[in-house]
Amino acid sequence: MKEKCSLDKLPLGVTGIVYRVNCNENIKNRIFDFGIMENSSVIPLFTSPFGDPSAYLVKNAVVALRNNDCKDIIVTPE
Repeated sequence: MKEKCSLDKLPLGVTGIVYRVNCNENIKNRIFDFGIMENSSVIPLFTSPFGDPSAYLVKNAVVALRNNDCKDIIVTPE
């Protein structure tokens, strides 16, 4: 089994399977609305010119998340 990491540490183009979302309830509900929940796949696509936010592919949609929010999303790289 590969070692878990936070979503902000997942390299570009590498698929990660969400293991846990450790955000507070307000942020967690927003993250769930994007389709990011346990056992869903997330692929980092690119970062903005200044490095924050980053774009992720989730269920055939591209969503932008701040690095601060991504630190609380734990994924397992595939």
